[in-house]
Amino acid sequence: MKTGFGRAIGRREFLKTSALAGGAALALPGMGAFAAGNTINYQTWSAAVDLVKSHLAAFEKASGLAVDYANAPWAQYRDAMVTKFVGAAPMDVLWVSDAWLPEWAEAKWIAPINAYDNLMAYNSDAEAFCTDSMTYKGEQYGLTYYTDYMGFIYDAEKLSAAGFSAPPASWDELVEQALVMKQKGIAEFPLMLAMAKESWLIEFMSAMVFSHGGRFTDDKGDSIMQEEKGGALSALQWVVDAVSKHKIVSPGCVEIGELNGLKAFAAGNHAFALLPKYRLAMLNDPGQSQIAGRAKQALMPMGADGSHATVGWMRFHGMSAQAAADKARADNAAKLIEWFGGKANGEYTFQKLLFLDLGSGFGVKPLFQDADVRAAYNKYGDVEMIQKQQALAQKKDVITPWFGDWSEVNGAAWQSAILGNATPADALKEAGAEWDDLKSQA
Repeated sequence: MKTGFGRAIGRREFLKTSALAGGAALALPGMGAFAAGNTINYQTWSAAVDLVKSHLAAFEKASGLAVDYANAPWAQYRDAMVTKFVGAAPMDVLWVSDAWLPEWAEAKWIAPINAYDNLMAYNSDAEAFCTDSMTYKGEQYGLTYYTDYMGFIYDAEKLSAAGFSAPPASWDELVEQALVMKQKGIAEFPLMLAMAKESWLIEFMSAMVFSHGGRFTDDKGDSIMQEEKGGALSALQWVVDAVSKHKIVSPGCVEIGELNGLKAFAAGNHAFALLPKYRLAMLNDPGQSQIAGRAKQALMPMGADGSHATVGWMRFHGMSAQAAADKARADNAAKLIEWFGGKANGEYTFQKLLFLDLGSGFGVKPLFQDADVRAAYNKYGDVEMIQKQQALAQKKDVITPWFGDWSEVNGAAWQSAILGNATPADALKEAGAEWDDLKSQA
């Protein structure tokens, strides 16, 4: 659910808010020293509120601890939290987006949980990309409760009408199938790609790059997107060719956002699409989709030097630095983090309830074997395929305090190449240079 992704802030705004936080700490030294008692201050955005309250009531009964629960709308959540951080408002446990981790960790607003062996033990059940997405500079900052990934979806009826018995396993094979569909008049633009400059764009790009065997940055965080091998060049070149050479993707893709792309696919205008996996439920709902029962998922096609990898994203329960500074508060916060992000009474209760109530994906592998979960997934998808693709998801490798500034340049560079105003190589050189420049200033 993209409600919960949020906007990535720019480097200048990050530096400004970090400076304000430091100034507030100096000007108001006593504000962080309030007496917490046994009350845990818990902050979330306004999602699954009734479910959260019910799970909190069970926690309070089981632990004997009181929880002061507050939430804010997703659109205002990040800014509201920054205000709370700066003002040293009481806070112990909070929902965190993977997109904010570097910013909040660098500002020392949230604290690692590495010292809690019982929390770290859950990593053996968690998807690797979830643990990676909660880790910054070698330290882990929470436990996941929601995750999803970019999926490759196809219209089984159109595939059959074109004479194919299986979806494409590679991007080259997709070109072959799409050209046949164009020739037979099945779809003018068989593949739907949403390449508008919106918050979803980095997920669409990352899925293409990862499946082509590339990356935007290396393990040190330096730019490699511009490199001929191992970067983003083969992925961007494929998109450019799909638009201008094969004409299987509309040149209007640069103005299509995820939601409009979803609606076009649900209307039967395309045979293939990159879409968040959770959209399968809507696509196979007769009340919302004209292709209900025909939307199927396949593994992400692979590039010549790639794999079926895709990109994943997640949200987690984190601990405030304020709580971590006090042993008793930290211990209580760790108990609440485990209750929501780990097991409650021996079961992954919250993640299961969140999935069954809202269809929200989970990041712990054992739930794929739960009978209720499997039955719910199989109503609109193939649970085995969903699990297989999720295991191949990778974390975004560009989430940094300067991501927002770089994303503007990178998005414009990709669009310029797609529209034929720059070569893919030149576009990525520009994006790579911008990344390295911003990184050097951080």
